[in-house]
Amino acid sequence: MARGVHGGSGPRRALPPAYRAPLWGAAYVINGGCSDDGFDYFRGWLITQGRETFERVITDPDALAGLPAVRAYARDGLDIECEDALGLAWNAHRAATGADLPDAPSTCRLPELDPDWDFDFEDGDELSRRLPRLAKLYAE
Repeated sequence: MARGVHGGSGPRRALPPAYRAPLWGAAYVINGGCSDDGFDYFRGWLITQGRETFERVITDPDALAGLPAVRAYARDGLDIECEDALGLAWNAHRAATGADLPDAPSTCRLPELDPDWDFDFEDGDELSRRLPRLAKLYAE
């Protein structure tokens, strides 16, 4: 899974709440697969969509199917990711101070993934059952 520590502020603080197996499954459907880094970049994109969307989607990942941006990406066959969003706080701090952000304490760890979602995401039938709106959108 994703490496590193995600403490601090901005995107670094928003990543752990979005570290959820259902959301990873959604990213897998949307991007036709999803590695550890790919999931980080997908969550980076999600952060750029604003707090309301972010909070709604981490609670109901299938709601992604109703977002105009996701529908456009699906229509155009594009992956959804934004690696640059993960460095926003780092870059802003460096620009303002000339120094790097301090490392987060090593005690900060990502939460455990939901054991109810402990299945192979290659199982398209199971993903379709759990994320029906996304599965339908990406089958079109």
